[in-house]
Amino acid sequence: MSQNIIKSAKDLVGEATSSVPSVSVEDAMPLVSSPDHVFVDLRDGMEQAKTGVIPGAVASSRGMMEFHIDPESPVHKTEFNQDKTYVFYCASGGRSAMAAKVAIEMGLSPVVNMAGGVAAWKKAGGTLE
Repeated sequence: MSQNIIKSAKDLVGEATSSVPSVSVEDAMPLVSSPDHVFVDLRDGMEQAKTGVIPGAVASSRGMMEFHIDPESPVHKTEFNQDKTYVFYCASGGRSAMAAKVAIEMGLSPVVNMAGGVAAWKKAGGTLE
C-alpha cells in the first residue's frame, strides 16, 4: 500500500512562516549584541561546523530543540529560561520557522524566525564564528 501524503514539507513551512513573527537579517544584525535577545541555531552540528554560527548563538539542532526547551528534560538548556526574545535561524529559514512554531506552542515567548537564515546572513555580510 502506498502512502497518502496530504501535506508537503513546503506546505508545512508555509503554514509555519505565516503563523510565526519574522525578522529580516538586516533587522536581526544589531540584535546580536543585545542583552535582550538570544539567537538559536537550529541546524545540525555538521552544518554549524562547516559554515560557523552567529556569535553567541545557542546550538539546538531541530531534532533536539523540544528537549532543550523543556525544563523537565534531562538535556534542558538553561538558555531557554531567560526573559528574552528568541531569534531562531537555520540555513534558509524553513526549519527555523517550523521550530519557532513548535517552541511557541510549547510556551516559549517571544520567538521570531530570522527570514533567509544563514544564507541571507552571509549575503548581508553577517559574521559567523
